[in-house]
Amino acid sequence: MKQLRNNVIRAGLGALYFSGAHHLLRPLLSGVGAIFMLHHVRPAREATFQPNRHLEVTPDFLRATLSHLRSRDIDIVSMDELHERLVQGRFTRRFAAFTLDDGYRDNLDYALPVLREFDAPLAVYVASDFAEGTGRLWWTALEAVIARAEQIEVQIGNSALRLDATTPAAKQAAFDRLHDWLRALPGEHDLAREIAALCARHGVDMEALCHTLCLSWDGVKQLAADPLVTIGAHSISHCNLARQSEEIAAQEMAVSRTRIERVLARPVLHFAYPYGDREAAGMREFALAASAGFKTAVTTRPGMLFAENAGHMTALPRISLNGNYQDTRILPVLTSGAATAMWNGFRRIAAA
Repeated sequence: MKQLRNNVIRAGLGALYFSGAHHLLRPLLSGVGAIFMLHHVRPAREATFQPNRHLEVTPDFLRATLSHLRSRDIDIVSMDELHERLVQGRFTRRFAAFTLDDGYRDNLDYALPVLREFDAPLAVYVASDFAEGTGRLWWTALEAVIARAEQIEVQIGNSALRLDATTPAAKQAAFDRLHDWLRALPGEHDLAREIAALCARHGVDMEALCHTLCLSWDGVKQLAADPLVTIGAHSISHCNLARQSEEIAAQEMAVSRTRIERVLARPVLHFAYPYGDREAAGMREFALAASAGFKTAVTTRPGMLFAENAGHMTALPRISLNGNYQDTRILPVLTSGAATAMWNGFRRIAAA
């Protein structure tokens, strides 16, 4: 089903490009700017089974995106400046900001050097447990479990399932089934219990994964030392905030901010919601982020920025640079706003 969705999205992006419709729609739908969302930036991997491929782009694709924006005479700005332009209504020039979620080592090793080539600011949202080395990158752990297994046995509800994982297609189907099940579990402790059991059964060390993939506090400090970089908060544990009590959700925001400020000795004024979709961030979370004192908070809801977003600074949409669609032809479609407008039913603001 997910592969079908990817194929449909790819076909839709291609249709917009080849028809030239994005050129006609640009003046109406491109808004005043955009926030681009990334996670990993690193060289392409050779493995056939890569269910989290959508979370990574190559340095060359990032470079192509930056080149495209420069060719369109679009300013690349920090989140502080983006906030100022929205508040002050300074829209004589279109602008874009680059944001990277979670705090991966490759942000320092591969993303920052490319962004330096273009003198382009970036914001990196750090989940503090990841920097501590104690975080659960459960989606990566699940990939590692299935990659090394030929069969997965798991208890889902009252059913004992035995999932085939002998071929790349079977592995993908098993990943999709288990990913959706884990995301739908009622509490974070349920997710932690089930992924820990899978990892123990298949010899996957989640703590080692965290240490290998994520920046330590020393790495975060090294990244933050670059004047192009803004460090933002991404919660303590990367939990689904909408499923937490109000007290816990507020604590996840405030404590993650305090931890980062203590390490960097500077204010942390920007936030990214973990997962960030409608099931993970809604009006309660937007209000909590504002109460916590964040100037901006970004979702994963797709959309361009319009003047009206100035009234919804803790519910900002983003454009995903998705690893499944690393085709330079889609870049003018993405910056035209046509694709996200169709996704959103041509609503300019989705902040509820």
